[in-house]
Amino acid sequence: MLSVVVRLRSRVDRSQGPWQSSGGGAMSEPRKLEVLRAIVEDYVHSREPVGSKALVERHHLGVSSATIRNDMAVLEEEGLIAAPHTSAGRIPTDKGYRLFVDRISQVKPLSAAERRAIHSLLEGPDEVDDILERTVRLLSQLTNQVAVVQYPHSNRALVRHVEFVLLGPKQVLVVLIADTGSVGQKVIDAGSDVSNEALMLLRSRFLGSIAATQLALLPQVLPSVVALCPPELRSLAQTLAQGLQSLSDTSREERILMAGTANLARSNVDFPLSIGPVLEALEEQVVMLRLLSDMGDDPRGVTVSIGRENPYDGLAEASVVATGYGSGAKVGILGPTRMDYPTTMAAVRAVARYFSRILGG
Repeated sequence: MLSVVVRLRSRVDRSQGPWQSSGGGAMSEPRKLEVLRAIVEDYVHSREPVGSKALVERHHLGVSSATIRNDMAVLEEEGLIAAPHTSAGRIPTDKGYRLFVDRISQVKPLSAAERRAIHSLLEGPDEVDDILERTVRLLSQLTNQVAVVQYPHSNRALVRHVEFVLLGPKQVLVVLIADTGSVGQKVIDAGSDVSNEALMLLRSRFLGSIAATQLALLPQVLPSVVALCPPELRSLAQTLAQGLQSLSDTSREERILMAGTANLARSNVDFPLSIGPVLEALEEQVVMLRLLSDMGDDPRGVTVSIGRENPYDGLAEASVVATGYGSGAKVGILGPTRMDYPTTMAAVRAVARYFSRILGG
């Protein structure tokens, strides 16, 4: 895994990068955009305010320190960089990061070796819970940020299989498997002794009636299935139907899975006000679900929300990089605004694409 992370990070070329300049007003001049790019990359790398002398020494900008100081003054006047204290150095603002991200002409593709590594790490059991856990762990390790993934939207999920397993004289395990790969199971009390023969008969009736039915439609379909069961088994059928309905409701709840929260603790210096509100936002799944759901689509396939662009005040010092997978759920990362955006965007997009392929989305 370490070699994958090292190779992924090495793709960020500090001298070139996927940077796109455009003609137009004063701030669109290529050199000033290059100065902003250099400041962002140096600050992300060093976590220290960047001065004009360091820019001249580390980057081939072709001009003097005095000229760079003038360019930095213009960038500061435009609100793209700022002085954090009395230091002569400058750091990017949210607006500066936004211009930097917007000028990335395209998200760098991963190398063949990186793609093979991600593919091998995501292979394994095809149950959606296992895939989700491997996905967030992998993405967190690749980016050193908090990885977040929404469970696949189940409004359109279909019933793939139903199973009833006798655990005891009165105990039955009800299993509901959706075509998304999600598996729900629930132990129910049948109220009286149950035979394997009765369960096999009812399983056949239920599966024959609800296979390929949308989970959202089960409340409408299950009563008619119960009504068609033999009278002597109707009470048991009703109990089993209630179990299936409960599993269907649970599978359609909006949920997220996270990994790498400890990475925030190692980045607490990037949250000068407090890391507390960020942790609270992560704990409040409703906040993260709403944030991910509200993030629109980007032509590059990856959406970035920076600092105060986030509607939740607690994330004013954080950025979210996310993209969709499957039927519209989102996968992404959350971290400080001082992050390696090109590498992070590449990792999020690549993992999401492999995730979609595994899920058949």
